Amino acid sequence: MTAIQDPVQRDDEIDLSELLGTLSDHKWLIGTITGIFILLSIAYVLLTTPIYQATSVVQVEQKVPSLPGLSALTQTLGASSPEATTETALITSRMVLGAVVDQLKLTIEAHPQRMPVVGNFFARLNASKSPGMVSPPLFNMIGYDWGGSKLEIFQLDVPDSLLDRPLRLIAGKNGSYVLVDDDDNVLVVGNTGQVASGHGVTIQVQTLVANPGTQFRVFRHRRLTVINGLQQAINVSEQGKESGILQMTYDNPDPELATNVLREVGELYVRQDVDRNSAEAANSLKFVREQLPNVRRDLERATAALNAYQIKAHSVDISMQTQGLLDQEVAIQANIQKLRLQQADMQRQYTPEHPAYKALIQQIGQLEAQKGAIDKKVGNLPDTQQQLLKLTRDVQVTNDTYTGLLNQAQQLDIARAGTVGNVRIIDKAAVDITRPVWPRKMIVVLGGALLGGFVALVYVFIRQMLNRGIEDPAVIEKLGLPVYATIPISLREQALQGTRIHGRGKQRLLVMDAPTDLATEALRSLRTSLHFARLEAKNNVLMISGSSPDVGKTFVSANLATVVAQSNQRVLLIDGDMRMGSLHKVVGGKPEVGLSELISGQTDLITATRQIGMLQNLHFIARGKLPPNPSELLMNARFSALLEHLKQMFDLIIIDTPPILAVTDAAIIGHHAGTALLVVRFGLNQAREVALARQRFEQNNVPLKGAIFNAVEKRSRGYYSYAYYGVGMPSR
Repeated sequence: MTAIQDPVQRDDEIDLSELLGTLSDHKWLIGTITGIFILLSIAYVLLTTPIYQATSVVQVEQKVPSLPGLSALTQTLGASSPEATTETALITSRMVLGAVVDQLKLTIEAHPQRMPVVGNFFARLNASKSPGMVSPPLFNMIGYDWGGSKLEIFQLDVPDSLLDRPLRLIAGKNGSYVLVDDDDNVLVVGNTGQVASGHGVTIQVQTLVANPGTQFRVFRHRRLTVINGLQQAINVSEQGKESGILQMTYDNPDPELATNVLREVGELYVRQDVDRNSAEAANSLKFVREQLPNVRRDLERATAALNAYQIKAHSVDISMQTQGLLDQEVAIQANIQKLRLQQADMQRQYTPEHPAYKALIQQIGQLEAQKGAIDKKVGNLPDTQQQLLKLTRDVQVTNDTYTGLLNQAQQLDIARAGTVGNVRIIDKAAVDITRPVWPRKMIVVLGGALLGGFVALVYVFIRQMLNRGIEDPAVIEKLGLPVYATIPISLREQALQGTRIHGRGKQRLLVMDAPTDLATEALRSLRTSLHFARLEAKNNVLMISGSSPDVGKTFVSANLATVVAQSNQRVLLIDGDMRMGSLHKVVGGKPEVGLSELISGQTDLITATRQIGMLQNLHFIARGKLPPNPSELLMNARFSALLEHLKQMFDLIIIDTPPILAVTDAAIIGHHAGTALLVVRFGLNQAREVALARQRFEQNNVPLKGAIFNAVEKRSRGYYSYAYYGVGMPSR
């Protein structure tokens, strides 16, 4: 015979086999909880209103410099494409979204009232079956919309006290309606297409299609509140770093509304961009036209001075060395002149502390330094060459500046009059109604299954941690109590317990009802063990007790008495629990006229003793009427005399007693018993509780012979598994 291994692990060790065994033992519970979560996920998918996502893509192109020199400045700053960040903020600005709110009248919200939880599902179902048709009311609930109802409000003006407060519009016959507040006060009575006023409310219903009595929830929101909501709902993201491609998304249960909102946002954004570029071009054109006359006069003066000097010097030509210095100085001076013009334009837009303005001044300083180095070289030339170089330089620089301004004026004039900005819509707003963004059916169901499994595991392990009930008979033996038998839990016994409630007075013994049940075989094994244990006992009285209620001592007492009686021994079963004894429910009959009447002398032994069923060797004494002083009755000398008399009449007397930790009755009866056994229930009684019960008996000089491990469940860890027991299935 293989010894039972110690199942107690060190606190710092994790027994993997025990964890897997726990999961296997509770697989049905885990599966049930997971299944419930899956069903809830499926219900959520079916009942939740789908959310659709409208998408649109716009492109932001880099702006053309408004004045000569801006390209060089942009390279100096290292800002290759700052437009995307700026335009992202502009798309969700109140300037753009406010116009969208006004255009689509988003401050007015109206939707039909539907039954909670399932109303939207029925509405979608009926809409798919009969599109465009108003569904008749179900379950005679005329106040709800069941699909197809529609309300469009062209105008709704309310006092400030009613802003953002729910109003109810009740549809009538032939397009009539009644508007009431949340206190059921009538505000307006009107008809579709007509302006109606009352109590400070003005409303014009454009479309009303609904069954009479259908109610709609109506709101008049504050404009800023709606704008702030759109700013949170509309998402703008750049597709790729510095690509200038912006994607806009907007989620809403109404796909048509989502498309309209995003379309208006794109169109208004492009329109304001064109207007902004046109205004900027107009301002820059004005500046350029103001500079053209001055530059033209400078060009005329420089040309006249050069011609006069050439005539005076008899058409002196510039040498090769001078020509090289001239080209360098002209290029530098032209750039300086362009940047000076840019500086004059930037002074109207930025302060001297702005980074762009500082970068411009720094670039001008660098060019001035280069010009100074060339001027030193020019100083070494002959006077004639120096003067000719200076005059020629002034003419070329001024001519290049004048030509550049003329070209810029033409470009700005075209930009001001044109309708093209630096933003264009690539993909117009659209919604895929076949694939809502939420709920994602597979993701939700899979997530529900994972969540259900996680919750089930957590529940099982927490319950396992909190439930310190004994699950291994080795734990009982460590407490010093030999385990005489381990009785497995019986499904048939559980069914019999249910019938005892409805069939009072009838016999419900497992040994008689299911002789091949595993629990019955375990009771026969207990009978054999007790046969040898009683050889050393002082008498033939067997007391069966427990540490707490509901451990199954009544079941063990009744069925053990039956098994012993079947072996041709005269057995007397006594219900010693005169407080809550229930043996009569198992063996049949009523509890009246029993032990309490015998001790008190109100009846005789023949009247109180009755035979159980067809077994001639099994007799029973019920608890009797509930006395006010059970402990005092048991301490009476009549009880001792009664037991002495019964010992001569029967081969075995089994007394079922109350729990020892609840009352002292078991300790009193234990003094008269030759053998005392403690019933321990699997998973219910804790080791400390069993130890305390044993200590209580020992304090009263009642030695416990051993324990009976009852209602043992099959465990994957192998503790007294009865799957191998080839006895047969419980009878039906």
